[in-house]
Amino acid sequence: MNDADLRAIVLQTLCAIAPEVEPGTLRDDRPLRAQVDLDSMDWLNFLIGLNQRLKVTIPEADYGRLVTLGDVLGYLRGKLG
Repeated sequence: MNDADLRAIVLQTLCAIAPEVEPGTLRDDRPLRAQVDLDSMDWLNFLIGLNQRLKVTIPEADYGRLVTLGDVLGYLRGKLG
């Protein structure tokens, strides 16, 4: 899977949780939850959605590493190989 495909899946998953999100306005270097105003349940649903779509286990211990969109993409790249 290339970077563009991964980004598309991440953004589709995010938009399924928060349909008001405009993907083109998101920055890779800013806290994602603040950019899209996700509460803790929405964030958890987003991570569960990524798990379901990508078949990648994201342990709770790693949640703190996933702050920005760039963090999420880099983490998933590492997990997917």
